[in-house]
Amino acid sequence: MLLQFYKGTIQVQGQYQIPNTSWDERSHTYRAQALYYREIIAYLKESNIDYIDAVLNLIPCPELQFTVELRDYQEEALSRWLTNKRGVMVLPTGSGKTVVALKVIEALNCSTLIVVPTLDLVDQWKESITQFIKRDIEIGEYTGRKKIMHAITVSTYDSAYINVDHLGNKFKLLVFDEVHHLPSEGYRHIAEMCASPYRLGLTATYEREDGLHYMLPRLVGGKVYEVEPQTLAGEHLSEYEIKKIKVDMLPEEQEEYARNIKVFKDYLKSHRIRMTKPEDFQKVVYRSGYDPKAWKAVRARNEARKIAYNSQSKIDELETLLTLHKKDRIIIFTRYNDLVYYISKRFFIPCITHKTDKHERIEILKKFKNGSYTAIVSSQVLDEGIDVPEANIGIILSGTGSVREYTQRLGRILRPTEKKAVLYEVISSGTAEIRTSARRSRPKRE
Repeated sequence: MLLQFYKGTIQVQGQYQIPNTSWDERSHTYRAQALYYREIIAYLKESNIDYIDAVLNLIPCPELQFTVELRDYQEEALSRWLTNKRGVMVLPTGSGKTVVALKVIEALNCSTLIVVPTLDLVDQWKESITQFIKRDIEIGEYTGRKKIMHAITVSTYDSAYINVDHLGNKFKLLVFDEVHHLPSEGYRHIAEMCASPYRLGLTATYEREDGLHYMLPRLVGGKVYEVEPQTLAGEHLSEYEIKKIKVDMLPEEQEEYARNIKVFKDYLKSHRIRMTKPEDFQKVVYRSGYDPKAWKAVRARNEARKIAYNSQSKIDELETLLTLHKKDRIIIFTRYNDLVYYISKRFFIPCITHKTDKHERIEILKKFKNGSYTAIVSSQVLDEGIDVPEANIGIILSGTGSVREYTQRLGRILRPTEKKAVLYEVISSGTAEIRTSARRSRPKRE
């Protein structure tokens, strides 16, 4: 029988019922997702079934050694992953996920495809590999900028998905950085259409708000190691403290907030809609496409939220914190770009948004690192995918209820340093922001 994969085939001597395969009437062959290549080969071997394997066409790999020494928790993470050579390591930002991955590559010494969310991370991975590898080798890159494959190749999720037909049978090890992106529609096909038998996922935040992390055990392997930031604090990461500061909005802000939130609540009441979870709001958004009153309600709710998030009282509290921590390194996080620009202009603090030119952003972070700038303010672009120099004070003026966003922001101030870190959350009293803050700092769910 002939077993057809997306790339390549397995010729089996005889007819058998092989797991994870199905009959295809069009080609008159059995077919399987490349994802199941490893399981199918294991089944054939264990069953003593003769076969000819023509699936993998691996890139030749030289001897790979890296000059990195692992800490105790990194050694444990490596050991657990090597047991089955599949699975996800959950390690806090700043705890050295990259160096553990390099040791995985060294242990297997095989062709490796590293998949990351952004071009910035492509550059950071290539820089880390070049910095720690013991012998000079060419590092491949498969992105929109260039398409060159070598024994170690780095790609973005977008490029790997678009070009998976060229990559699917070339690498024995897949490394998914920020693996929580993988279950997304489209991206999951990278894992399904690659025959790589060995798979490593790296993340600081395993869970997704939409619950799609349930796919990870099938796509890359389940969670094999996890360590919380508080476990590493003091010895491997800085000690830290989280402080929530509630501020009262100005009277005119309170009045405007109440007026807008009443419009939203009146709509919910008149249509008997209960808001028990964040997803319920999407039902109202859907209605706004055909119901003018729903559109008005959504607009009023968004305006109320913006008033709470951008309250003048928060700016006054920020000024107090900046004075208190004038000798520290500070990152200010907000949700809205207009507040970023206002803070930058008012306090003469460099800002970074999605509109900031790459070269300008690099220059700002360079000066932040050498101490020329003691504070920066940003929207969500610093949450993930950009290497941010050490800071020890974080100030969240606004954000979503996402646990992942919160964990990433906390990770920005947790670095191997003796200086204690403090994460401030400035919250408008008497508003829905109280619940938003509670959601993002809630305990993890499996």
